[in-house]
Amino acid sequence: MAITLVNPEGLPKVGVYHQVSIASGSRLVFVAGQVATDAEGGTVGEGDLTAQVEQCYLNVATALAEAGGSFDDVAKLTVYVVDWTTDKMPALLEGISRAAAKLGSTPTPPASLLGVAALAVPHHLVEVEATAVLD
Repeated sequence: MAITLVNPEGLPKVGVYHQVSIASGSRLVFVAGQVATDAEGGTVGEGDLTAQVEQCYLNVATALAEAGGSFDDVAKLTVYVVDWTTDKMPALLEGISRAAAKLGSTPTPPASLLGVAALAVPHHLVEVEATAVLD
C-alpha cells in the first residue's frame, strides 16, 4: 500500500478522516468529481443527500478499481455539498457509512468539505473527487 494515514500529535483527531497522508507510491491517480449517477447516467437518490453521497463514494471506488486501486490508496478527498449547513452532517456521514459497508472499508483519508451554491446538474446534491497514489 502506497498511502500511510496519520494523525500527528498536536493536531486534533477527527473521527471521519486523518489529518495527513504520506505517499510512497509512484503512480498518481486523479479521479474527477463523481456525482450520484448510475452506469447508465441516471441520477440515484434524487433529493436524498444520503443516497447521493453513497453513490458518489461507490463511483469513486469504481474509478479507482479501473486504475488498480481502492480507497486504501486515496491520499486526499474533496467533497462538495450544495447549500451546506451543519445539519446535513448526519446525512453525509450516513452516506459514507453505507458506502463503506458495501466496499468493506472505511475511507478516512484527509478530506476537505466545501459548501457550494450549485453543481453542474441541478438535482445533484454532492460531488466527490479523489487523488490516489499507487505503487
